[in-house]
Amino acid sequence: MTTPPLPAPRISEAVHRRRWAILGVLMLSLLIVVLDNSILNVAIKTISTPAPTGLGATQSELEWAINAYTLVFAGLLFTAGLIGDRVGRKKVLLSGLVVFGIGSALAAESGSPTQLIAFRALMALGAAFVMPATLAVLMNVFEREEQPKAIGIWAGGVGLAIAIGPITGGVLLDHFWWGSVFLINVPIVLLALALMVWLVPDSRDPKPGRVDPIGVVLSVVGLVLLVYGIIKGGELADFTDVQVLSTIGAGLVVLAAFVVFEKRSDHPSLDVTYFKNKVFSAAMAAIALVFFALMGVTFFAVFYTQSVRGYSPLQSGLLMLPLAAAQMIFAPRARLLVDRFGNKATTGVGLLVLAGTLAAFATFEADTPIWVLEVVFFLMGAGMAHVMTPTSVVIMQSLPREKAGSASALSNTFRQVGGALGIAVLGSVLSTAYRNGIEGKLGLVPAGLRDTAGESIEATLGVAAKLGPRGQALVDPANNAFLHAMHVTALCGTVVAILGALVAFLFLPGKPPARQKGEEEQELVAAAE
Repeated sequence: MTTPPLPAPRISEAVHRRRWAILGVLMLSLLIVVLDNSILNVAIKTISTPAPTGLGATQSELEWAINAYTLVFAGLLFTAGLIGDRVGRKKVLLSGLVVFGIGSALAAESGSPTQLIAFRALMALGAAFVMPATLAVLMNVFEREEQPKAIGIWAGGVGLAIAIGPITGGVLLDHFWWGSVFLINVPIVLLALALMVWLVPDSRDPKPGRVDPIGVVLSVVGLVLLVYGIIKGGELADFTDVQVLSTIGAGLVVLAAFVVFEKRSDHPSLDVTYFKNKVFSAAMAAIALVFFALMGVTFFAVFYTQSVRGYSPLQSGLLMLPLAAAQMIFAPRARLLVDRFGNKATTGVGLLVLAGTLAAFATFEADTPIWVLEVVFFLMGAGMAHVMTPTSVVIMQSLPREKAGSASALSNTFRQVGGALGIAVLGSVLSTAYRNGIEGKLGLVPAGLRDTAGESIEATLGVAAKLGPRGQALVDPANNAFLHAMHVTALCGTVVAILGALVAFLFLPGKPPARQKGEEEQELVAAAE
């Protein structure tokens, strides 16, 4: 059988010449979307502080400040990808950035945790149209042979955002009020808009599908119910509560209805036939599991460095530098390991490294040398880089170029849903384990405050401060209870990362023989036509 020839370049010469400048603009747009969450991770302790310093947000409200963003983002990514493919990716990028900028300005002026959650949801509405469009535009300005390198640099942009976010957040919190961590997005949005209008070309699917509003509603409702039930279980320290079980059950039923509806629809938001490809499905699962483990751990790492170790927000941000540096170093180079060892080995070992770093958190105490934490963060970033780049390339090259928006939307949806569920599940494990550890030590706290004091380490320390000298007796028990809860949570994250590694080793492709590699690339290109 004669293999089809590789197609001629499909990128215009004018676009090809400025492709790296376009990638820079796309990374700036990506930067603000990722930067927002990494800044918030540093600010959550400040926001949990009572007014006027913060908003006095509870642990549940903090989780929802994060999950309101990730859930709306994930729920709308399906439609955002389809709309970008249909009306043009540049148009949705510009619209998404405008909405994100407006949401950021409003979030900065929030007067209560409820307002902050609502404006974070508005920011997510804009971000949902930004994230998939950046990767879709990338696939349409780079030829196939350069796509792995470009995607690696794109993934490294996440590391850059992780580095800039906490440090920027720390500097802002040292000099300004907590709302400045959102207001900083506005000038970045304005710069990105100007550069995008000038440099980025528009592209679309010549045969787009229709928008699927029913699918969008089902996905958003299902995810919100599921995660709300999990968070509620953590609040009550009881996952057998009728309200918790009924909410989680309703969420699962709605998500099942979503899958059935999408399977029968002639214009689905999520084309479930994509998942018949086991390599595609395994790459999606690996991305979801790595972000499930990572987001849950970074949520408690902030409380460990600030509440237990006593570092300031800026210092806490600087401690994250090794994680970000490792991502920036290794993400663009991960394709070289894939070329040499294959996706299976590169991704599987990356997940095992991540599992090892999560397990290391289960050994940390209040006096663990800080250089050990730095080494763990660096290895964590290296592990992530060798998961994100290979899986992103597999996903994006599995579908035709015209469906780049849909492929990017699916990849980012699984990433965001995995992260949201990681925060909810591991956050609930942390909350439950902490409450169980501290309850017996709250005898000197007035009865009316015991419930509040048992919710998180910040709540306990806040009540202790109000009690004056008597409250000092609560500080050591609070630290010990939190460390125990962190150890339990880290081990749960470790198990999840190991499951991801098993998926990678079982289902992702190994290195093809040299004589087959060229043939397989030709077949992939032919299948994408």
